[in-house]
Amino acid sequence: MTTNHEILEAALARITAGYVFPEQAAAIDAAIRRQLAVGAYQGLDVRELCKRVTDDLQKACPDEHLRLLWTEEPQSMDEEPEDVARARFARYARENNYGIRRVEQLDDNIGYLDLRMIAPADLGGPAIGAAMQLLATTEALVIDLRQCRGGSPEGVQLWCSYFFADDGVHLNDIYERTTEFTRQYWTLGHLAAPRYLDRPVTVLTSDLTFSGGEELAYNLKVLKRATLIGQTTRGGAHPTDRIPVAPHVTVTVPTARSINPVTGTNWEGVGVEPDLAVTPGRALKAALEHLRTRLG
Repeated sequence: MTTNHEILEAALARITAGYVFPEQAAAIDAAIRRQLAVGAYQGLDVRELCKRVTDDLQKACPDEHLRLLWTEEPQSMDEEPEDVARARFARYARENNYGIRRVEQLDDNIGYLDLRMIAPADLGGPAIGAAMQLLATTEALVIDLRQCRGGSPEGVQLWCSYFFADDGVHLNDIYERTTEFTRQYWTLGHLAAPRYLDRPVTVLTSDLTFSGGEELAYNLKVLKRATLIGQTTRGGAHPTDRIPVAPHVTVTVPTARSINPVTGTNWEGVGVEPDLAVTPGRALKAALEHLRTRLG
């Protein structure tokens, strides 16, 4: 049986080797080791250990993606073959309709798109195109991200591309620590459905909106293509690896960071602020009122 000390040694090794800010990784390591030295984690069961260590990790470094997670089902400690991992995720994406929960025409010819996940473009492209085809004749659009917990940067790139005229819009950059390479994301030139141009768009957000959902909202806001309505989002801007360190424990390590070409920064730790702050329960009504005013 893996001891708490062994779990923490394995987790700290992964954080030190991979965390996107190396200088902060050293401080994180020191903070957890101070807690170890005073016996803070003695006598905890593994589930309690994960919660306590996650709290301490985020006190040392307020990064929502940096966590020690308990998993109910035991997991293999062997690295999962890439083709097996891809097949498992493809099945998950398909079973969740590539994140598209609802596509609807509301009164006054306002479109409504409820997104719960941002699927990778190579998996979700046909479904994303089908959704945008159904919305093509509406006069205004609500994109509901209130329950969108994240997803793929390539998926965000594809969704954003539908709201700009061509492939000339620089959306985001992602810097990876391990390679020290910065990848640029621009709007795409070829799409499977008509672009949604010259019509008002609102995006609904909540304090559950996270990661890839936040990037979609942030990109559309800073490029002045949408009005955000709802709550400030949760604040996670760092692409993350999930690494088993015990049969029931996974450490999540942010290994990259977003750099927006307009703001030069991202939403990590602060979230994406709405243009109009309302409770999540009132956000759809407020968005429809806003759009009807715009439509005249």
